[in-house]
Amino acid sequence: MVPRPADWAPGPPAWWRAPVVAPSERWLEVVPPTGSAPIAPAFPDARASAVLVAIADGPAGAEVLLTKRSMALRHHRGEVSFPGGRMDPHESPVDTALREAWEEVGLDPTLVEPVGELAHLNTVVSKSYIVPVVAALPEPVVLAPMTGEVDTVWWQPLADLMRTDTYRSERWGRPPLDRLLHFFDLDDETIWGATAHMLVDLIGRVVVPAADAGPSPVTRSG
Repeated sequence: MVPRPADWAPGPPAWWRAPVVAPSERWLEVVPPTGSAPIAPAFPDARASAVLVAIADGPAGAEVLLTKRSMALRHHRGEVSFPGGRMDPHESPVDTALREAWEEVGLDPTLVEPVGELAHLNTVVSKSYIVPVVAALPEPVVLAPMTGEVDTVWWQPLADLMRTDTYRSERWGRPPLDRLLHFFDLDDETIWGATAHMLVDLIGRVVVPAADAGPSPVTRSG
């Protein structure tokens, strides 16, 4: 369930006109190298985390690895997410992302090549500082939940996320403190929050905006 507040309004539509059906090479070549951005939380008590944005080539072009969190969890229950979690002391973001992917869905770290990072983000509600580590795989591999934190795991074609009937946005709160949130409505799931924010960041690096749409609206996630 999406905890939409009483004060909200529809946001702008997708700024692209058609899905990009392209191999993973095109998506990976636009990602800044790993470690190129300093870890700089926006608030002193932020909890450092990392997630793995794993991309592989499938029948419909590049696909990204997603999971659905268990409904038994106290926080973010039932939400679509990337494998990831808190950084342990002395871990790098890459170390954390690979470890969490192994623990959550059984992704062998030796199959994964970290190539870069998306923009780091601070989440308001959970007070997390997240480093999205982007990595390449030769092909989608069969994975399964390995812990009670994960209900399901799947490879999602990026082209499907870019259908104009899949993406929408909303503004939550009252100006000037309102914020833009992104949503991807799939057949049986809705991706929103920090995960949607990171997907929009990735898409915005590849897609050339339509002439009348303006730049991609990537803003703070909730």
